[in-house]
Amino acid sequence: MVKAALGVEQLVNVGRNADFAWDLFDSAAYFEHNYRQLRADDRKIIVTIADHFNGISPRMRGARAIDVGAGANLYPALAMLPFADDITLYERAETNVQWLERERQSPQASWAPFWAAMSEGRAAYQEIDQPLKVLGDHTRVVQGDVFQLPNQQYDLGTMFFVAESITRTRSEFSRATRSFVDSLRPAAPFAVAFMRESAGYTVGDRRFPAYAVDEREIARLLGKIAHDLRIEVIESSDLRDGYTGMIIVTGRAGTTNTTRRGDKR
Repeated sequence: MVKAALGVEQLVNVGRNADFAWDLFDSAAYFEHNYRQLRADDRKIIVTIADHFNGISPRMRGARAIDVGAGANLYPALAMLPFADDITLYERAETNVQWLERERQSPQASWAPFWAAMSEGRAAYQEIDQPLKVLGDHTRVVQGDVFQLPNQQYDLGTMFFVAESITRTRSEFSRATRSFVDSLRPAAPFAVAFMRESAGYTVGDRRFPAYAVDEREIARLLGKIAHDLRIEVIESSDLRDGYTGMIIVTGRAGTTNTTRRGDKR
């Protein structure tokens, strides 16, 4: 009956990124639910990405970083802070853009435990005395579409819970992931995170889409466009209904040579 009621073009477009009201995304509600306190699963992710970036080559003068789909989350940008002079917080939704502009200038104290988890035992992080102030000095917010990122412009990057959380279609999930990796220079270190097998999510009173991806599909996709991959499944069951954990991937942009998995499930 649904098929009879919809035209062919409408059927093709159901669940696509453009079908959803991103400018009505409730940034404050998202922050309160996800990042007001440091969760155990996010702590595991933070340790993984901090170890990854802490182990890369020393910071290059003038290095540029990007956090794609930054949303209401500062910890990916904080994780890159010791390694870049300029960090772009790249975001489409107008509400998130406004939230980021306010937050980068006057960050909430609740980010302190996130930084503490990153800096513990890691010299590159410990060299920064006032990370939230430094973050404000070295970040800028850019409004833009993940599908229109410039090619090979950044020396390191992050993309957290974006590609699988903006569409229900495999093609758009793949395009978004590829677009992120393509925005990085060859061999640039990166970290990406995904909700595992997500059925969609609610923010405030609005429902948003998800593509139900797992670590095998991520390995196939990233294995074609990146190398030195490390893929880990993080157990998480109390954030919301309709997903089976989180997937964190670290690696470097460019030609494939290795993929490793660490599955805690």
